[in-house]
Amino acid sequence: MATHHGGTAAHGDHDRDVPLVGKAAGLVGAVFLLVGILGFIPGITTNFDDLTFAGHHSEAKLLGIFQVSVLHNIVHLLFGVVGLAVAKKAAAARSYLLFGGIVYLALWLYGLVIDLQSSANFVPVNTADNWLHFVLGVGMVALAFLTDRRSKVGAGHPA
Repeated sequence: MATHHGGTAAHGDHDRDVPLVGKAAGLVGAVFLLVGILGFIPGITTNFDDLTFAGHHSEAKLLGIFQVSVLHNIVHLLFGVVGLAVAKKAAAARSYLLFGGIVYLALWLYGLVIDLQSSANFVPVNTADNWLHFVLGVGMVALAFLTDRRSKVGAGHPA
């Protein structure tokens, strides 16, 4: 019976070993990974036959809304793999969320200033992508701070 209790405690300890910021990074990573995979599935990605490696000529749209290309899907896959890889280390998970969020905010700004029908739109992005990138950027940066225990230590919360 003690062994069973020890096994249960060990499982519970494992859950506690993953910091909240790590769980957030893992969840974000899993969503990116899923989105990257879905971008390669005909039907979930409309106009799949028009999927190009990169460039604004790709007419493929994830869920019929978000313009994607092979490059765009690969970026999602890479963000997903990194998010899952850093999930167990608080500092790495926080950096992933913070810097990943900054990258997505930069991508949002980039999408706002370029001509979406020009070769500058190499990812490619459309208006729906731009605003999703804004939400992702703000959300990831917010998660970096809201789930990191270090940001609460000085505020009367235990470390």
